[in-house]
Amino acid sequence: MKVLMFTWEFPPFISGGLGMACYGMVRSLLKQGVKVDLVLPTKEMVYFPLVTEEDADKMPVVYVDKKKQKEFETIKFLSVKERLDYIGVTTHPESYMQLDDITKYLKILKKDFDTAEQLVLSDHEKLLEEVVVNLIGDEDLIKKVQEYTVRAQDIAHTLDFDLIHAHDWLCYPAGMLAKRISGKPLVVHIHATEFDRSGGPGDERIHKIEHAGMMYADRVLAVSQYTAQMIMSRYRIDSGRIKIVHNAFTAQPGLDGKKQRLFKGPTILFLGRITLQKGPDYFLDVADMVLKVHPEARFIVAGTGDMGRRLLRKSAALKLGNKFLFTGFLNRTQVERVLQAADIYVLPSVSEPFGIAPLEAMAYGVTSIISKQSGVAEVVNHAFKIDFWDIDRMADTINYLIENPEICTQMGKDGMKEVNNILWDEAAEKIRLVYSSVLTEYLKRSNG
Repeated sequence: MKVLMFTWEFPPFISGGLGMACYGMVRSLLKQGVKVDLVLPTKEMVYFPLVTEEDADKMPVVYVDKKKQKEFETIKFLSVKERLDYIGVTTHPESYMQLDDITKYLKILKKDFDTAEQLVLSDHEKLLEEVVVNLIGDEDLIKKVQEYTVRAQDIAHTLDFDLIHAHDWLCYPAGMLAKRISGKPLVVHIHATEFDRSGGPGDERIHKIEHAGMMYADRVLAVSQYTAQMIMSRYRIDSGRIKIVHNAFTAQPGLDGKKQRLFKGPTILFLGRITLQKGPDYFLDVADMVLKVHPEARFIVAGTGDMGRRLLRKSAALKLGNKFLFTGFLNRTQVERVLQAADIYVLPSVSEPFGIAPLEAMAYGVTSIISKQSGVAEVVNHAFKIDFWDIDRMADTINYLIENPEICTQMGKDGMKEVNNILWDEAAEKIRLVYSSVLTEYLKRSNG
């Protein structure tokens, strides 16, 4: 079985929650014999043909243009990073096509739906038209999605595959176009909705693209029951087309939970995007309360986001000083270092479809406090689960753990054991079975 997979993130360069989820998932799918042609938002028009488990780390590159591929094969690269730099895999993918060219192409695509022969559009064609209309915009991110979608045409015409798997709204238009061109079935993966990210209505265009992608797909994969309920209630997606596959976490070998301290006192960590969805303002309020009781504690905010300045100003106004620290963006090595230093991890998300970071923290033996409004709360037992708004209870819990370090340590050890049993192999097997089910239905329709 060969899968054409569209995703916006994949290590080693883009390794947020989506990237790490895709990495663990793909490695386990490859282990189970599923081949994956991976498409990322790169400068050059290439794809990554992954066959063995090791390929997820080696990231072999193939140009869609055969002439360019021959030229590429003559170049000697000293490392995987150098090779990926050359083709333009960056932390923040840029748009390399002129907006005029993209808009012109999209107008041509839209024309297909406006011809006299198509006065009555099928439901699928209406969904495609909805995506085309909502992809018009000059914002950088929209432009990047436009380019990525346009490329899906050549990819779908060139490659041979059995089905398509697209992750989140950024990749839904590409997946839909590939399905339209190839006729092959489409599985879409919803890792977070616009409601989750924005904490409210958000961008109407993104809502419409999410809705169209899920309606157009043959199957929708949700990362939690929490997310499944969201897409049923907010997007009116039929429950029969939804399959829940919880994320997992592949812990690095050799982790023993030993601390490499940065401070003498207890260290409490927030690791994630500093956005409304993740609840960093609640973390700040909790810190203010705890520091009044335990001034020896240190709180760390690791990450970046649109609420960063606001949080910084508020911490200054509260005169938290060097007891409430901001790290900015951290690479993988730095993330590992801060996790080794942390005693307690807090994720007070307002709306969290899953949440990979708590699993990662637990893998390092860090006692975790997670929001009840998160998908990860469905799969772990050895973590404190508290409503995101209940800052009094969060503060009391942290104070209790600081005052009872042996209980904090034991909770961390129990959490580490638990996470080691939440494996991507099991999640990937569920995904492989979804693939098989979708392909069986497709073949029945084709032969019927």
